[in-house]
Amino acid sequence: MPEGPSIILMKESLQPFVGKQVTEASGNAKFDKDPFLGQTLMEIRTFGKQTYLVFEKAAIRIHLLMFGSYSIDEQTKPDQSLRLALIFPVGGMYFYTCSVKAVGTEYLSEIDWEADVMSDRWDPSKAEKKLKANPEMMVCDALMNQDIFSGVGNIIKNEVLFRIGVQPESLVGNLPAQKRKELIAESRNYSFDFLEWKREFTLKKHWLVHTKSICPTCGQKLIKKQTGKGKRRSFYCEQDQELY
Repeated sequence: MPEGPSIILMKESLQPFVGKQVTEASGNAKFDKDPFLGQTLMEIRTFGKQTYLVFEKAAIRIHLLMFGSYSIDEQTKPDQSLRLALIFPVGGMYFYTCSVKAVGTEYLSEIDWEADVMSDRWDPSKAEKKLKANPEMMVCDALMNQDIFSGVGNIIKNEVLFRIGVQPESLVGNLPAQKRKELIAESRNYSFDFLEWKREFTLKKHWLVHTKSICPTCGQKLIKKQTGKGKRRSFYCEQDQELY
């Protein structure tokens, strides 16, 4: 599943279409595409792992889910997994194997933009309040909770927890205040590191524990385990990450 930084890169690649009118719309997404014909793409907004194509009268929400993808200006005929194609005078954008929904512009005002770890509106104090309200939650679940850390995915989760020395099955309520603040700060810090490395095509080279087998600090074998309610893969060191 693409994480927040990858969605930022997708937004940047789609920017040339902003200010242009839709001339064609197709795909097997189950909503009426005709109302978007002739409409101008006003802006592209992201919220964690979601992308909003904002038009004059409505918006289209794109969520790539686990295996979604997109492309620009295809030369070949799209296949059956095409969910949405929007054609503009300057080219087209194509979205595959993903969730595509039309939403009213008022829906955008209901989104808690301050929960997006990569947003200029990110509010760490609000994240801390949400963590304090969920003391029995495992930190691995807290980091993956999109209402608290929108944009954080499994890679960021594993790397952040190694950076701050906390095991994924630790309970939020057991974290010392300083560790809780580190958790919040590093969720944002690592997300921007992720973005920089993704631009450089060097992301995997910088992974310390995600998909790794040996701890880079002590040399001990890493634990690979499905953790939390979501049963997502966690990689961690029992020596260098404390269980709270």
